[in-house]
Amino acid sequence: MGASDMRTAKWLSVASLSILLTGCAVGPNYHRPSVQTPNSFRDLSDNPQLQAQSASYADLPWWQVFQDPRLQELIRTALKQNYDLQLATERINAARAQLAITRSSLFPQAGGNANFSGGKENAEQSRYNFLTLTADAAFQLDFFGKLRRANEAARAQLLATEDARQVVVLTLVSDVATDYFTLLQLDLQLAITRETIQTQTDSVKLTQLRLDHGVATKLDVLQAQQVLDTANSQIPDLERQIGLEEDALSILLGNYPQDIARGIPLVDQKLPPEVPPGVPSSILERRPDIREAEQILIAANADIGVAKAQFFPQISLTGSGGGSFGRDSLFSSHNTTQLGIYSYGAQVSQPIFTGGALKGNLHLAESQHEQALIAYREAIQHAFGDVSDALIGYDKLHQVRARQQDTVADLQETVRISTLRYKGGTTTYLEVLDGQRSLFGAELTLAAARGDEYRSLVQLYKALGGGWQ
Repeated sequence: MGASDMRTAKWLSVASLSILLTGCAVGPNYHRPSVQTPNSFRDLSDNPQLQAQSASYADLPWWQVFQDPRLQELIRTALKQNYDLQLATERINAARAQLAITRSSLFPQAGGNANFSGGKENAEQSRYNFLTLTADAAFQLDFFGKLRRANEAARAQLLATEDARQVVVLTLVSDVATDYFTLLQLDLQLAITRETIQTQTDSVKLTQLRLDHGVATKLDVLQAQQVLDTANSQIPDLERQIGLEEDALSILLGNYPQDIARGIPLVDQKLPPEVPPGVPSSILERRPDIREAEQILIAANADIGVAKAQFFPQISLTGSGGGSFGRDSLFSSHNTTQLGIYSYGAQVSQPIFTGGALKGNLHLAESQHEQALIAYREAIQHAFGDVSDALIGYDKLHQVRARQQDTVADLQETVRISTLRYKGGTTTYLEVLDGQRSLFGAELTLAAARGDEYRSLVQLYKALGGGWQ
């Protein structure tokens, strides 16, 4: 290499480094959009103590919220085996690979070639062997930030995929807990029905005995049988619902349909004394669906920079070099020749006329950014709607359960008194029948109210973004 060639190569190296260091990335830099969030949650207007608490119920990990050991085991199994979660995890691996592919364009691309040939052209000539080694390198200078913006978008897509997985985890934990409490509710209703059947069977026998002794009528026996028949008809339907619920829960666990072992009965499950939701603005960081929407917005913002960079020149550096080695025998050191070659250059390409493709591409990127911005704001709005619904639901369903519990207690006393009156001959069996029928329905309703209360607690925990940390 001559002195002038050395100076040219040195100038190109310095110029390339200068361009890389001083190059700017076109397009807007991301700034989180300003979003107005409420100062307090809607359903807490009459409870300033809960409003003032910065700690949230959702800050607790799920194993502290759901303290039934059997439920904890089911959730762990689901987190390990659920296929939706496995797919979400694999999507992260795909996004990570895509980021590696995109990031590779920031580095020089080099390749090498080797060619070996040998032979003998005629009888007078000796055998020869010829080896050629060449290498090529290319490097696209990211002067206008096209590659960096693309890398920024790919990184945001990876983070969005990770947040999407957290959405799956949050939903999975909530669904397993919801189905489990539904299963416990059905178990309780089945137990109530079987207890009613046992009680009414004894009542029918007693009424029949009174008929045999002439102190009751055939109508009394038939009326007692009606309550028994009603209870018996509930059994197959409750068993059907239990089977369907076990199948659904088995699928969530990543298993084929099978029996589900139970833990603590529904009436013995513990409810927290209070469920502080925390500071409203913390929802933006805690809920993974909002974070996913923001990462998609970041990626869309970076794509605008990629689209704008297409308007500017693309600068690439190229270089190649190699050598040829020939000898009259592969294992001989005689008659060896060497020939070294190299070349270098720079290429600049500039779009001149594209028929509106570049502008269309930019408008498309800007529209996609606006769509992502709308989706981000909508996700926040829906999140606060979810929390408000869950707070109202948990508070009101707690009141429903408490009042239904009072109703059951009143009906139990009514049945006791009416039974004594019937045995004393001061009333007909119809009064006892009405009380027993009302008590049976009220007990089933109370069991459903208990299930609703626990499920509403799960929904509140999910709405606040808990369970996935």
